[in-house]
Amino acid sequence: MSELPALVKDLALILIVAGIVTLVFKRLKQPLVLGYIVAGFLVSPHMPYIMSVMDRENVETWANIGVMFLLFSLGLDFSFKKIIKMGASPIIATMTIIFCMMTLGVCVGYMFGWSKMDCIFLGGMLAMSSTTIIYKAFDDMGLRQQQFAGMVMSVLILEDILAIVMMVMLSAIASDAGADGGQMAGSVLKIVFFLVLWFVVGIFLIPMMLRQVRKLINNETLLIVSLGLCCLMAFISTEVGFSSAFGAFVMGSILAETVEAEKIIKLVEPVKNLFGAIFFVSVGMLVDPDILLHYALPILALVLTILLGQAILGSVSFILAGQSLKSAMRCGFSMAQIGEFSFIIASLGLSLGVISDFLYPVVVAVSVITTFLTPYMIKAAIPCYDMLERRLPKRWILRLNRLSASPSAQHSEESNWKKLLKAMAVNTVVYTIVSVAATVVMLTFVPPLMNRLFAIRWVAQLISGLSTVMVISPFLRAMIMKKNHSEEFKALWTENRMNRLPLLFTILVRVAIGVAFIFYICHHLSGFSNAILISIGVAVVALIILSRAVKHRSIKMERLFIRNLRSREIEAQVHGHKRPLYEGHLLDRDIHIADFDVPFDSEWVGQTLKQLGLRQKYGVDVSSILRAHRRLNIPDGHSILFPGDRLQVIGSDDQLAAFGKALSEQLVEDDKDIEKREMKLRRMAISGSSMFVGLTLQESGIRDKYNCMVVGLEEGKENLSQVSPDYRFQQGDILWVVGEEEHLQALLN
Repeated sequence: MSELPALVKDLALILIVAGIVTLVFKRLKQPLVLGYIVAGFLVSPHMPYIMSVMDRENVETWANIGVMFLLFSLGLDFSFKKIIKMGASPIIATMTIIFCMMTLGVCVGYMFGWSKMDCIFLGGMLAMSSTTIIYKAFDDMGLRQQQFAGMVMSVLILEDILAIVMMVMLSAIASDAGADGGQMAGSVLKIVFFLVLWFVVGIFLIPMMLRQVRKLINNETLLIVSLGLCCLMAFISTEVGFSSAFGAFVMGSILAETVEAEKIIKLVEPVKNLFGAIFFVSVGMLVDPDILLHYALPILALVLTILLGQAILGSVSFILAGQSLKSAMRCGFSMAQIGEFSFIIASLGLSLGVISDFLYPVVVAVSVITTFLTPYMIKAAIPCYDMLERRLPKRWILRLNRLSASPSAQHSEESNWKKLLKAMAVNTVVYTIVSVAATVVMLTFVPPLMNRLFAIRWVAQLISGLSTVMVISPFLRAMIMKKNHSEEFKALWTENRMNRLPLLFTILVRVAIGVAFIFYICHHLSGFSNAILISIGVAVVALIILSRAVKHRSIKMERLFIRNLRSREIEAQVHGHKRPLYEGHLLDRDIHIADFDVPFDSEWVGQTLKQLGLRQKYGVDVSSILRAHRRLNIPDGHSILFPGDRLQVIGSDDQLAAFGKALSEQLVEDDKDIEKREMKLRRMAISGSSMFVGLTLQESGIRDKYNCMVVGLEEGKENLSQVSPDYRFQQGDILWVVGEEEHLQALLN
């Protein structure tokens, strides 16, 4: 029998120890992340009293997979649309906190004489609060539903996103320690380019693919497909110079916009928990007691830096974001810890070989201490606010609280120019990125193929150029023409003649970009002069603008993209988890939509909408009926109500109030003689004088007249045979009958 591989032995040891330790931490009501770290320390070579992991390299490989799946799951919980809807407040708070905490981290590192890269990575680690630990603390303390908790979670989401960007930036810095501002700007543009490209292409293709195979997919295949897409994007991300974790996060955020997102989250969670546990155990394996004792002073300094930095600078950041002093302090005190992303950043530094070995266990120790202190910091916010309120002058408190209601924090009406230019800029950037990607792909693969198929070189070049232009033409047309007929454009054109020249300039700029694409394609494939190439570019762009076929393709592709982007939102509306979009227009006309559940004992159950006459009685309209996983839109008068149906009803406040009152009051009364409704079984013999002799079951009226049911005809002592409707009763037949006691007595007598 072959010997068990070391990896399996290590995995058994890791999971058993982690299971025991996490049960203890669960009992102590402590975060499970800490349990995994303690388990990692116990199975590490630094703990000589119990078994240790033998193959560290394989465990590290599994840990890297854990990071990938952790970020994939984070992406599934994230939506780009959420960030857009958050407004400026969380963004201001997040940017301020990250800048302040990074600065503090770098200063503390320099104070202890650590290297430049150690200080930079330390600043990145200290800037990242733990989403997992704060969410768990809020849940345990019953604070999740409070307003300040919502603000904290919004900032944490943004921090997680910026942590991904920070990892890419730190990788760029580490690869070239002398990177200047131009290289850093290039790295940022590269991130933006691929992020927009992957998101747009992913939203266009992946929901469409899942929609086509929806009938074939079960839970098993959906899990395999999801993890396959995650690994594919992780591979693509590494190929273009980013981390696998970044690609996994992007794929998660793409799948978060699909109808299957909720199901994918549930299916992936066990996989995430398994590999995530291995990652955090691997973190604990790096804890070296000797290093901790040697660096006890820096650990203490870093703990105080986080606690005081988040409590003071974090609170100030939330005040600048428009929160009141009390709310800002509760937010700032809640974020006084570091967690999973700090470990991931530290792992990145070690894998790149740019940070010292001692930094990882130091950061782990700081994380453990600050995590233990998190609940106490959250509780300390209110007493600290009360102390400040007593000691600070009242006018200071009033001025700080006024910041939360300052005009800068309030929503202001955007001008038509601002709306138009913002929309045009977004469209131009997105379509330019997609066009660049499509052009690069086409010019990389098509010309070599055409050269092999056609011996005449100019024919191959012509076909390559035409096919490339055909592919990007819908994007170029959308970039040039979109928003030229919008309400803002028309309003600006008509309200002031001075606006017309700038408006024409916006069109010319986009036309010039389109011509530049055609110029580049022709220049790449031919040797014509620049003047001829520019003329060709102008002519081709004009044809693209005038072509009805290109217009229809462009509109069709954009509508499909919008549909895919809104698919999860549409699914929530269909299942009644979210209000329909048209409700906002109804509110302007003093009517709105309300949901009503049909009680199981309602008198309306079993009746059609026509029989109920809801419009005539209450003046309301039933727009939809939600039944289990089905949605019946615009039900007609023949639609029957069932128990548990959810009705979406349109009407005014008074009409809906009257409707709701009637629905809740018109119930079937309780049966006062419930004891008499017990069903019993009786044996009935057909005698020669019985009125049933010679009659069929239907003619006898046993069911219709006596409200009883014949369950069988006795044959012998043990067998009962079913009575057919055309069987005629004979003398000596023995029937078994079910019914209420009163009805059975009437039948037998």
